Amino acid sequence: MKKVDILKALLLCTVLVLSLAGCAKKATPTAAVMEETEPEAVEEPAEVMEAPEEEMGPTLTLWVYDDTRLTVLNELGQEFEDEYGVGLTVEVQDLSEIRNAMTLGAATGEGPDMVIIPHDNLGPMVEEGAAAVIDLGDKEDLFLDPAIAGFFYNGALYGLPLSVENIGLFRNVDMVPDAPTTWQEIYDIGVALVNDGTAESAMGFPDLTYNSYPMYTWQGGYIFGRDADGSFTSDDIGMANEGIINGLEWAYSLVEAGAVSTNIDWEASHVQFETGRSAFIMTGPWAITRFKEAGVNYAISAFPEGGYPFMGVQGIVVNASKENVLLAQTFCIDFLATEENFQRLFEADTRPSAMITIFEAADDPDTKAFNEAGVNADPMPNIPEMGYVWDAWVNATLLTFQGELDAEAALQQAVDQIRQQIDAE
Repeated sequence: MKKVDILKALLLCTVLVLSLAGCAKKATPTAAVMEETEPEAVEEPAEVMEAPEEEMGPTLTLWVYDDTRLTVLNELGQEFEDEYGVGLTVEVQDLSEIRNAMTLGAATGEGPDMVIIPHDNLGPMVEEGAAAVIDLGDKEDLFLDPAIAGFFYNGALYGLPLSVENIGLFRNVDMVPDAPTTWQEIYDIGVALVNDGTAESAMGFPDLTYNSYPMYTWQGGYIFGRDADGSFTSDDIGMANEGIINGLEWAYSLVEAGAVSTNIDWEASHVQFETGRSAFIMTGPWAITRFKEAGVNYAISAFPEGGYPFMGVQGIVVNASKENVLLAQTFCIDFLATEENFQRLFEADTRPSAMITIFEAADDPDTKAFNEAGVNADPMPNIPEMGYVWDAWVNATLLTFQGELDAEAALQQAVDQIRQQIDAE
């Protein structure tokens, strides 16, 4: 018998048992009244006529923290109810602050049955026992390797990946008609454009961390290494390795050439590019609308020489502390994880799908370009220790750009800071 049929049979048996219990409950007060000999007992019809409460089947709750998928997930929830029947209810709830809610409620069995999260929120959930393992079986092959890796933790898979996103290399086509093939070419073109007054900045840096990761990875840079089973490990901190050092030195060389400001600012870098004052910027799909509205003639390409960005993965995690774990896993694996349903999710959300066939079939030029830029993308580390990285990394890059420390010294200081915080846990 198939797992789906077994589940349906179990749910039906549950409802039948509850219904029989309801009938017995109804019969008991009636018999008690008939045994009474005093007239007063007969004059209490409310006790005799009261109908039993209608017994309901299980309810699955799914929390989402944005509304882009809300409508289609409600539709899919209704279809799951119709297919599996017997009083089943699926509730999709839009909550703006839920990233830590399931972790906080794990010990008491509170919170939703499922939650959609960015993969880098996974570590604390697993460590607190809030996330249940998901076994996709043969369906695992339907998904992008980095998407699976994003929800892989301590040798097991803890989420159904839904969508992915990464940054790309934007260029002003009026200034740079062809995509550069080397980082030296980006430097040469950018500096020349600034020197002849065509541009104010060679490269827009929204930051020198997440959005600049490709300039570190093209020479082998990484944040955390992996252990034997492929999980990220804080035993190997790579922030001061040669690739990261060389990447930060490359960026600082643009400062020394007078082609980039020492003031690193997210908004300023985007405004500079969309107003035609910057030749390049490394940013993501969130910038598309503003660039189009500004009318800048842009193109997106992959990063030179094998540089790759972080990949962000969104997916569904099942709450391990709820009683409907099996049913929630069935919703994710047997019902939701089909090409038809993932196509509907993609059309509602437009972030690249985590399912290979839909990812590769994208025909929008910008989406295709981001996909090409993210072909070798690596999921951002999902271990809790990643929380110690950001401040240390930002401080190291600022110390370098302000000329207070060279790149190697600043990055080693960051590693020492991260290690101290980890050891103090």
